[in-house]
Amino acid sequence: MIKITELDVNGSRHTIRVDAERSLLSVLRDDLDLTGAKYGCGEAQCGACIVIIDGQPTPSCVTPVGDVRGKRVTTIEGLEQNGRLHPLQEAFLEAGALQCGYCTPGMILSGVALLRDNPDPSEAEIARALEVNVCRCGMHSRIIAAVRRAAQTLKADTSPEESA
Repeated sequence: MIKITELDVNGSRHTIRVDAERSLLSVLRDDLDLTGAKYGCGEAQCGACIVIIDGQPTPSCVTPVGDVRGKRVTTIEGLEQNGRLHPLQEAFLEAGALQCGYCTPGMILSGVALLRDNPDPSEAEIARALEVNVCRCGMHSRIIAAVRRAAQTLKADTSPEESA
């Protein structure tokens, strides 16, 4: 059944006319031209399609678009602010934490959600938060290093300035 649905994606409202059972991933990619989230397994087992819904990393391949009505959806495209990449995106580049790049958007969004909830995670906590994300290129150690680097950057950005 086709319904008109209003979505809040990356801070912008979008009115779309789609079947409420269609996957959020297909709506993002095919209707909104937001192609950062990738189709991997179609079963919420690989993390390639992860987006953030109301602060939680969520597999968009198995999420019906009707379920996100009234919720905030953030995709990889929504992390950039005023021409600046998110610190975790920068850290991925600095740490060389990507090879083919297919898993990168999902990894970054899972990492962003982790850092929002836990600004100073241990390596074990990072690994646990990213276990839903599969990197077939074997970049996990660099990805963990990038999350640690971003945590330090975010910590430095929020620290009160020392007085002279």
